[in-house]
Amino acid sequence: MKLRSLLLLLLVLAAVGALAWGAIRVVRATTAATALELPTTKVKQGRVTLTVAARGELQGGNSEMLTAPMVGGTDMAITSLREPGELVNPGDIVVQFDTTEQEFKLKEAEADLDEAQQLVIKAESDSLATAEESQYAMLNAQSEVKLAELEVRKNPLIAAITARQNEILLEAARNRQRQSTQDFANKKTTSTAGIAIQKAQENKAKVLADLARKNIENMTLKAKTGGYVNVQPNTNQNMMYWGMQLPSFQLGDTARAGMAVAQIPDLKSWEVSANVGELDRGHLSVGQKVTIRVVALAGREFTGKVKNIGGTTGPPWDRRFECRISLDQAAAELRPGMTSNMVITVETLDNVLWIPSQALFESDGRTFVCARGPNGFVPHDVTLVRRSDSQAVLTGIKEGETVAMSNPDQQLKTGAAPSSGAMKALSK
Repeated sequence: MKLRSLLLLLLVLAAVGALAWGAIRVVRATTAATALELPTTKVKQGRVTLTVAARGELQGGNSEMLTAPMVGGTDMAITSLREPGELVNPGDIVVQFDTTEQEFKLKEAEADLDEAQQLVIKAESDSLATAEESQYAMLNAQSEVKLAELEVRKNPLIAAITARQNEILLEAARNRQRQSTQDFANKKTTSTAGIAIQKAQENKAKVLADLARKNIENMTLKAKTGGYVNVQPNTNQNMMYWGMQLPSFQLGDTARAGMAVAQIPDLKSWEVSANVGELDRGHLSVGQKVTIRVVALAGREFTGKVKNIGGTTGPPWDRRFECRISLDQAAAELRPGMTSNMVITVETLDNVLWIPSQALFESDGRTFVCARGPNGFVPHDVTLVRRSDSQAVLTGIKEGETVAMSNPDQQLKTGAAPSSGAMKALSK
């Protein structure tokens, strides 16, 4: 009897366990079914406008760039600098560099110039004195020759010895005359050369003084056109701020010769400079229409065109290229540096099939959508025609078919939310 009761108890427990297991399976099935309630969309047909969105910075189109002057190899300290965004008129001082060194060089050159000018005066005076002395010696020698010639005329009337002495004296007087004439010419040439050397020193000192004055003048950067000052990044800080946005020039910073310190944009010509991802490069071309919205001017919309497309730069995981867009019209409220959101119209396709981009998947070389069938969602191969961030144009499916916005298989594997299973496809 005890054994029979024990067996009966075991049977009851087994039945209860079977019922509990069945209940757990039912709950799990219900949960799975709930998890497979995916967001869906329908394949649509019509006009699709493909766009590329980007964010950039407003700049002047024909900007005036103010650069540090070429005054030597040393850095120049900034002693005066306009505030960013400050309005300046033509002729206003925007940047002033420290001119102490150039002023010292100017005083030194002016002192050398004064000394050289005095040396030129002295050389000219010495030349005149030497010329007078040489000319006197030459005239004296000529007089001696004439007197000796007069004495020689007496030779027929006097003794032979005296006559011979007169001839010797005449020859000596003529030699002194030739020597004095040669000395006069030599001293004149030497004096002229001495004056030329002193004048060369004078010209050198004058050039150095003029150069110092020009450098002092160039170290004051003035605006040639009116506009708002856009202070440039200080690239001298590239080591300290590696990988970060460089700070702008400030009062007291130093700049090397040729460095851009400030910019004055043309208020009648505006551009937007944006860094666009490399994958969108093939979609853009010069002349495409652009819609621009300036963040600081809510509700205002501007139109423009792609002006040029620059080279690709950046690390392998974030390759980007510069795209410059010119605005069709200007506005008084615009300021350099304003953040702008742009939508570039890439292409307009008529009467095409399209779905949201997140409803298109790629795996193992296949491009497919998850179409709803009698037994749930199943992969359906399609051909991608064009793709943007928001829309994908395709063929190989019918209008009106229902497709999932996330991959059901991926959702079952990860147990994640429906939207987290979306896979992106690369556009052709």
